[in-house]
Amino acid sequence: MKLTSLYAAPLSALLLAGSANAQNAQQYGANPTLPEPQRGLLPDMTVPEPTEWGDQLPTVPDGYAITAIATDLKVPRQTLVLPNGDILVAEGSGGNAPRLRPKDFIAGYIKSQGTTSVESGNRLTLLRDENGDGSYEQSVFAENLNAPYGLALVDNNLYVANQDALVRFDYEEGQTEASGPPEEITKLPSEINHHWTKAMTASADGDFLYVGIGSNSNITERGMAAEVNRAEVWEIDAETGMHRPYASGLRNPTALTIQPDTGQLWAVVNERDELGPNLVPDYLTTVQEGGFYGWPYSYWGQHVDPRVRPQNPDKVESAIAPDYGLGSHVAPLGLAFSIPEMGDEFAEGVFIGEHGSWNRNDPVGYKVVFVPFSNGEPDGDPIDFVSGFLTDDGKTRGRPVGVTIDPDGALIIADDLTNAVWRVTYEGNE
Repeated sequence: MKLTSLYAAPLSALLLAGSANAQNAQQYGANPTLPEPQRGLLPDMTVPEPTEWGDQLPTVPDGYAITAIATDLKVPRQTLVLPNGDILVAEGSGGNAPRLRPKDFIAGYIKSQGTTSVESGNRLTLLRDENGDGSYEQSVFAENLNAPYGLALVDNNLYVANQDALVRFDYEEGQTEASGPPEEITKLPSEINHHWTKAMTASADGDFLYVGIGSNSNITERGMAAEVNRAEVWEIDAETGMHRPYASGLRNPTALTIQPDTGQLWAVVNERDELGPNLVPDYLTTVQEGGFYGWPYSYWGQHVDPRVRPQNPDKVESAIAPDYGLGSHVAPLGLAFSIPEMGDEFAEGVFIGEHGSWNRNDPVGYKVVFVPFSNGEPDGDPIDFVSGFLTDDGKTRGRPVGVTIDPDGALIIADDLTNAVWRVTYEGNE
């Protein structure tokens, strides 16, 4: 018998599970419903069992088509479209945080049931459509990296955010493999590395790189000393590696991007666990220079988290509420602004890859959503753009991670369960 089955009944008895009404509460937008915290011996834990696609494909809106342009990858996480249309894929998985409590061992085992068994690639793979027929060849661009995640190209410099360091490759357009090992630009916090991913984007002028550094715990279980330089976005000088905290209190900023025209930095953030199935909403937000976003002392602005000791009322008072709630535990890991070539309905807004929940009875996420914008701000409920990863019988075929848009208006999606890259095209352009 599987451990998930063994713990299903005890969990429902031990925990203060949310009611059906609470689980369906509106958690989208600038003012999501925030129920009272629910705390129990263990959090709800349900990870859908992986299953094969067979002859099925993910579901996309009418007028769009989807195809897998790369398969048999080694844990694809984030992608970068290069000027000539080639696609770089960062492959790998990291983290080395020791487990502290019995429930950490249980949660770790259950989460592992919904992840790939493929070994971490620790590499960059190049995808190229040589003749424009939609068929991509794949080759290894660089190897021997350390859980690469964030990618950025500035002029002839290709930056890669490994889990422990920001590194730089020389790059020439059309290049199919790295000409040598990368140069280290600066170390990144990696001791313990509970949240290991290092999201990254470049400023509009290319002078700075912004790197997201997640917390070393859910809610400071390892002590505040372990959280130094964590739960932050760093601003790094692209040339020298000099850096400073740009914003703080972001528990796990898993994807960063710059808004076209405005140059504004945006992020999606994975919020804290163990306050119930409907707390705390993961979110999409602008990242303000010097801004503090609450973690660990509060969530969604000034909502105090009573578990944190010592409390810090001054920090709570300064906490910024996020711009847009995505729902609790959907685990957003990808973020990309749309372009007009994506079609009228999806021309203005952002696409978000939702990796999916593990800590609630009713799984949520496991899809790519589109959040419409108006006048440069989120406006309206999210729209399912790519779904079908979660089956009707509660299994999962894939888990979306990074999302990117190519110049032709195709959405590129990394899927670290299928170990594939999907490409969604607007058929009105063909």
